[in-house]
Amino acid sequence: MAVGIAEISIMRTSLEQYVTSANDAIHIKLVKTPSDIDDDSKNFHPEFTHQLFGQSENIFGYKNLKIQLYYSAGLLNLYLGKTCSEKLDPTRLDNIPADDIAKVIIEKLGVHPTDSLDKFRSELSKEDSFTPFGDLLHSYSVHKNGEDTQFEIYKCDTTTPGFIKYHERLQTFLWWFIDAVSYINIDDDRWIFYVVYERSVINGKPQHSVVGYCTVYKYYAYPTKIRPRISQMLILPPYQRQGHGAQLLEAIYIDHRQNPTVLDITVEDPSEEFICLRDYVDCKVCMHLASFSTECLQEGFTEDMAQEAQVKLKINQKQARRVYEILRLRVTDESNANQFKEYRLDIKKRLNIPYQREKSDMEKMKKALKPEELAATMAGQSLQERHNNLEKMFQELLVDYRKVVERLARS
Repeated sequence: MAVGIAEISIMRTSLEQYVTSANDAIHIKLVKTPSDIDDDSKNFHPEFTHQLFGQSENIFGYKNLKIQLYYSAGLLNLYLGKTCSEKLDPTRLDNIPADDIAKVIIEKLGVHPTDSLDKFRSELSKEDSFTPFGDLLHSYSVHKNGEDTQFEIYKCDTTTPGFIKYHERLQTFLWWFIDAVSYINIDDDRWIFYVVYERSVINGKPQHSVVGYCTVYKYYAYPTKIRPRISQMLILPPYQRQGHGAQLLEAIYIDHRQNPTVLDITVEDPSEEFICLRDYVDCKVCMHLASFSTECLQEGFTEDMAQEAQVKLKINQKQARRVYEILRLRVTDESNANQFKEYRLDIKKRLNIPYQREKSDMEKMKKALKPEELAATMAGQSLQERHNNLEKMFQELLVDYRKVVERLARS
């Protein structure tokens, strides 16, 4: 007997009640004390779940679903639990079961959390025994809510005793907050790790809590240099917008500037947020270099800028050029039509380089292609379209550059 449209609509509406957004359902928490377990204000949600639950980022089979993913703040012991008001009976839908949430999370993250909240709670008493791995590289304080909180950055590598096992838990945060992430090959000894901790005193005892971390890979640069590449950086949501990313990046830079074998520092596939962070950190140090003085900036980008930024700060030429453009905007009076026109033309000249190369390639093709082939090849942007595109790119850069200039003014 055929199922009518009305019946199908009713069935779809009924099943939609069992579809939950994974991003909303998952509640992550860093737990320092037993009281934190019941404090919902300390919960935060993942930004990405598609790598576990598919592109729709939905979980099927539950009503009013809540998944608890709790980490002890220092040791990173893990509790995984869930609650729901109803679980779908698989016989209602051709024996299609509800998603096995625990299986998906455990297999993807590669960890073995406890499902006993009592056990998790009892192990919190061990948190004050945790000591960060590696060498203390940098310490600083953040003033918030009327008091100063202390933070420390430690450096580790694959030979640091006990760190590899700890990293198995630490890296699980990446699945929730970095798009298209994958675990690194921990057997490769060219990896370096930088971990940020909050240092507090709880019940009269010092305690360290994870804030975030960064991985750096030491690539070989011919003939005798290395070119470290920043691979993954994460500051956990409870600590974001507090300056920890800048502190961590500055610590990494300072650590590598002391190494004469380092040519320069690069970044692997940076997000927009990281690009802005890097711009700010690099501008803050470059603005004190002689070649980046106000007088030099107004004369345009020079080889001296590229050289000084690389030799003294390990900043590569492409990034040095970007820093120059931001710092020149900083000293440009935008209300002065001539000054701002000179700045705009300077940036557009750089943006136009790919088009100039394309034009040169076209001249070569004119000599090599048949007329009909040349016509097909040259079917593309008109001159006016290119001008419009350059203006659009310039305006987009201005938005990003102004954010950095504003942050520099506040620092």
